[in-house]
Amino acid sequence: MPTAKVVFATITGNNEDIADIVSDKLEDLGFEIEEIEISQAQIEDFEEADLCVICPYTYDEGALPDEGLDFFDDLKEADLSGKVYGVAGSGDTFYEEYYCTAVDDFSRVMTEAHAIQGAPDVKINLAPDSDEDIAQLNDFAAKLAATLKEQKN
Repeated sequence: MPTAKVVFATITGNNEDIADIVSDKLEDLGFEIEEIEISQAQIEDFEEADLCVICPYTYDEGALPDEGLDFFDDLKEADLSGKVYGVAGSGDTFYEEYYCTAVDDFSRVMTEAHAIQGAPDVKINLAPDSDEDIAQLNDFAAKLAATLKEQKN
């Protein structure tokens, strides 16, 4: 059974909801899931997993989650060659050019760690509560699973 580690950072609960939706879909697709709050996550969690998912929020004008700074810095030093990853997070379009920049930052650092992007990044405005948001996150999870399967063959 393939494994997925889903790391999330949340203040309002929106990104935990995103993590839950992605995790539920991956579980339906046959994955063993572990969700980890970002301040509790270690690089070893990703080294042990088949699939690595990060669900960060963007704070204020493009800031990364404070509680995720150590994890972000550790990712800069990691070698996640062959791991499939995806990043999906929430933000607020009120911040315009800073909307969901943490998603971009985490995706970039995962690519720099030689991980394979399994699906395009997903950016959700505020809470993932519309049918469209849920469909987008389910599709994201399905693409991640398909990419992992491709990599294994």
